[in-house]
Order: sequence, then C-alpha cells, then structure tokens
Amino acid sequence: MLAEDEVYMRLALDLAAQAAAEGEVPVGALVVRDGQILGQGWNRPISTCDATAHAEIVALRDASRVCGNYRLPGATLYVTIEPCTMCVGAMIHARIERIVFGAPEPKAGALVSRLNLAAADHWNHRVQTTGGVCMEEAAEVMQRFFQLRREQARAERSDRERSDPESRNSDKAGPDK
Repeated sequence: MLAEDEVYMRLALDLAAQAAAEGEVPVGALVVRDGQILGQGWNRPISTCDATAHAEIVALRDASRVCGNYRLPGATLYVTIEPCTMCVGAMIHARIERIVFGAPEPKAGALVSRLNLAAADHWNHRVQTTGGVCMEEAAEVMQRFFQLRREQARAERSDRERSDPESRNSDKAGPDK
C-alpha cells in the first residue's frame, strides 16, 4: 500500500456517499495519475437506466474524456468495493496500471473473491492490485445501505398488510387464490 492510497480511498468513499444519497448502491471510484485526479464516478445504473454505469466505468469515462484517450497508462483506479468482471475487463482495456479497492465483494468480486482476472494469462496487459484499503469503512458503507434497504422493504410490506389484510395471504397463496 502506498502512502496516498488511503487519501484517495477516502475521496472514493465520499463519492460512494453520493451514490447512496441518490438511492444507488454506494460505490465510488476515481482515476489518478501522477497525483492528479483524472476522473471520478459513483454507481449510477438506476438513475441513468444504464447497466454499465458502475462507479468504475463512470470514472474511466470521465478520465478518458479529460485525457482525450481511452487508454490511461500509468493510472491507478481507486474503488471502494472489489470490482466485478465487467469493470476489471474495462480497466485492463484502458491499460490501468494499478487497481486499489477497499472491501472485498464476496458475491461478484473479480480480483480476489470469486475470480482473479488480473492474473489471467490471456491478457496482453498486466494490472497490479491492492485490496483492503479503508476496508472496514468501505464494508460498513455497504452493510448500512443494504440494512436500510431491508428495513424499508419490511416497513413497506407491513404498511401493505395493514392497509390490505388480504395481502398477508397473497404471498403464501398458490395460483388458485
């Protein structure tokens, strides 16, 4: 871990908070090269109706516009959660030098949790990875977000059941109901 990794990860956590404020899964990302932030983003697939609008992709697009090139050699991408397969592929194609992530993503992480795409021998570019930077904070942001979502879903179910007692049985009833 480099000295500046924690500083940039904290900025990515601020971007994750922006995603959460917009009702998106709280993931934030930035692209940095030579101490300069080239691009930043947060998850936006819901608000943009774009399945590819993950924080990493948004940050890569932003950085590519700034640089006038989709290739970003020498850059580091900071992201609060271990990236998925799509995002790792995009980073490799963008020639990102290093990926730094906060918390692992046990369901879809493509660097250490489920896959290790960075180590695959079929790529024509190698990317370095560092995980666990501000890991506790990054994991807590995700846990809080999904806990709140579960609580909201329970409250909505409870409200529906109070307003329509028949709805209690509709979830359990078969097609004949």
